[in-house]
Amino acid sequence: MGFFTDAYDLFCITALIKLIGRLYYYDPMRNSPGKLPKHVSNAIAGVALCGTLSGQLFFGWLGDKLGRKKVYGITLSTMVGCALASGLSFGSTAKSVVASLCFFRFWLGFGIGGDYPLSAVIMSEYANQKTRGAFVAAVFAMQGVGILFAGGVSMLVSKLFLLAYPASEGDFVWRIVLMFGAFPAAFTYYWRMKMPETARYTALVEGNHKKAVEDMSKVLENDIPLEESNTRVAATPSLSYGFFSSKFLEKHGLHLLGTTSTWFFLDIALYSLQLAQKDIYHASGFLPSASQMNAIEEVFLLSKAMFAVALFATVPGYWCTVYFIDKIGRYKIQLGGFFAMSVCMLFLGLNYPEYRGDKCNPDETYVILFEVTLFFANFGPNSTTFIVPAELFPARFRSTCHGISAAAGKAGAIIGAFVVQSYTSNPQDESQGIKTALMALSVVNMLGFLCTFLVPETRDRSLEEISGEDKELTGNIAQDNANDKTTDTEKETKNSNADISPANSVV
Repeated sequence: MGFFTDAYDLFCITALIKLIGRLYYYDPMRNSPGKLPKHVSNAIAGVALCGTLSGQLFFGWLGDKLGRKKVYGITLSTMVGCALASGLSFGSTAKSVVASLCFFRFWLGFGIGGDYPLSAVIMSEYANQKTRGAFVAAVFAMQGVGILFAGGVSMLVSKLFLLAYPASEGDFVWRIVLMFGAFPAAFTYYWRMKMPETARYTALVEGNHKKAVEDMSKVLENDIPLEESNTRVAATPSLSYGFFSSKFLEKHGLHLLGTTSTWFFLDIALYSLQLAQKDIYHASGFLPSASQMNAIEEVFLLSKAMFAVALFATVPGYWCTVYFIDKIGRYKIQLGGFFAMSVCMLFLGLNYPEYRGDKCNPDETYVILFEVTLFFANFGPNSTTFIVPAELFPARFRSTCHGISAAAGKAGAIIGAFVVQSYTSNPQDESQGIKTALMALSVVNMLGFLCTFLVPETRDRSLEEISGEDKELTGNIAQDNANDKTTDTEKETKNSNADISPANSVV
């Protein structure tokens, strides 16, 4: 539910941003629908991405320092508060309203960013190795459901206002839709706080094996006997090497490069798809010219288009990953997804002017290629790049490395959403600009395909086996036992040299 809320909060703004422009940037002299200036539109859409990037880095690091559960509550509280505050954005002028909206959406994104590493790591550390991929993929698949609900809620609210209120009441529409995101997050707060810390963190990072066993007994609702022995099980592996050490670089440097680069290239391509999405809306017949409808009608039709694309292309891809991830593995799904995206974008680019048509009315082939690209993004690297960083790294670095990988993805998203789209925004030669961009994005996908070879398959292996912690732990325990035996031998030698009295013999 946390990830459902993340997606809702991030993507609901897509259906509302034109409404905000029409309400606050209306020019009565021109007597035409108001439109946000390009830099204002970019700020509203992109500020949450910047906040998400910051939150992924900060909360990812904090999750390894303080524990998953403690930080999980902080991120959720931030999301609830800032979702409500976004809908209450205040000011006496258009600039002040937009400025306060951007401020609150930055911090909303900051909380959402923390949910990425923590949700993935918590699920991977709780799940068993046979179904771990499906469980983590199911967490991420809720992003598709969140996008679906963002479209659905926007449709419902705008339709109710169309039936009951005049178009002048549109200011309430965007505020209600934004504030709705606080409720599913708030409803999950109780269960997040009841959930114990993951046993892997408690045992491998904190070194408290007794507490780990107690917590797992609560989760499984079954008593687990704790075998008492002389073997020391303190978290000595956590002292073996640090994050900024040459040993970490040697053991996990290529893995981290692989997870960051693949997520980076994926998000450049995925968020750049938005530059072609407006053509899909026109092609599907969902969206006429803005002058033919009032502001709330435009929200309704945009939401309807958003809902349809999510239902038929986005959501099926996510749940195909859930079904197949533990059957064919992360590696093959990621390679296949990148390759399919690259081919589809290449054909979209090569034939873009013909597909689009002179009057921005693309044919069916264009629509099909677009939706196939979106499907294989989600039944492919958009899901696997979220899963693999939660499995590859040791428990003491797992949240940090996932946060770094996710932040690299958001850096790619910022490039895709703003740099690529600004390149294609010249109205005099927009068609040629989009054609060039789509062909370049095909190359970007192939780079993601190649970087996938840096990431090993993690299917059917325990987290400790994947990260090498099993060998570390075995080596440390063996060393501890050897030290204990040496100490015992010294004690025996000392006792054999001592005077033995009848009292000592009895003892």
